[in-house]
Amino acid sequence: MAAIYQGYISTMLQEKRLKPWTIVRSLPNLEKVIVGQFRSWSDADGHLKILKRMVPTDRLSVVFDPVVPA
Repeated sequence: MAAIYQGYISTMLQEKRLKPWTIVRSLPNLEKVIVGQFRSWSDADGHLKILKRMVPTDRLSVVFDPVVPA
């Protein structure tokens, strides 16, 4: 069971390394919600522009969220 869990964590970290650009939505209670993760800044920025047109009242931003090795 522990090996399956370790494999799951390893897969999640690998996915995070591949997609460090994140669109986050800021909520009124200072909470952040991840809307999407992308490989490149230009992909994230393009999606951000579309989301801002669809939902102009949401507070959305693109952030770089690298994985720091332990």
